[in-house]
Amino acid sequence: MKVLIVEDEHRIANSLKQGLELERCAVDIAYDGTTGFDLASTIEYDAIILDLLLPGINGIEICKQLRAKHIHAPILILTAKGQIQDKVTGLDAGADDYLTKPFSFIELLARIRALTRRPQNALAVTLTVADLSLDPKLFTLTRGKLPIQLSSKEFALLEFLMRNSGKIISKQQIIDHVWDYDADILPNTVEVYIRNLRQKIGPDFIQTVRGFGYKLHV
Repeated sequence: MKVLIVEDEHRIANSLKQGLELERCAVDIAYDGTTGFDLASTIEYDAIILDLLLPGINGIEICKQLRAKHIHAPILILTAKGQIQDKVTGLDAGADDYLTKPFSFIELLARIRALTRRPQNALAVTLTVADLSLDPKLFTLTRGKLPIQLSSKEFALLEFLMRNSGKIISKQQIIDHVWDYDADILPNTVEVYIRNLRQKIGPDFIQTVRGFGYKLHV
């Protein structure tokens, strides 16, 4: 799962990033609204955690502008403003959920999972392609009844391919979705991970489409 945190309090943002990375998420941080909007409008995220009171563009305006651009990534507003009218304003602007500071990380994680399970995001609890079965919540992969051990990045890459099975996915799309925005990725990094996956799950699942990228065979 790829998550964007837009939060100007560095301590909160960095703690959230650390916690989400322990849950094997790829996480980007923006410490102001302008940067947050730029990232959210150019990179595909599975979820966005958004503060309301931000330098630059405020959270309400970010919600409105993202929805106007038909960007439907789930948005969880995270703010100290807990009045009912503040919540209504945020939800009316296009947010999907609302969590008031101070908050429990366990609750935030549960809300993010609930948002990304909604049907409009097509995020199934368990993904199945042929005899491969991947459970994003338990971080398990089996082929038939045989468990397969993957690294966190291998798991994220395979999950992305399985969610887009039958589609051609470019290397850049993989990098954008699996790695953080500021990660130092070498040109052949994706090729290395694809090769490792083929060795673990079998050589016939992931097809190379020359000049375009990769496709998970269905």
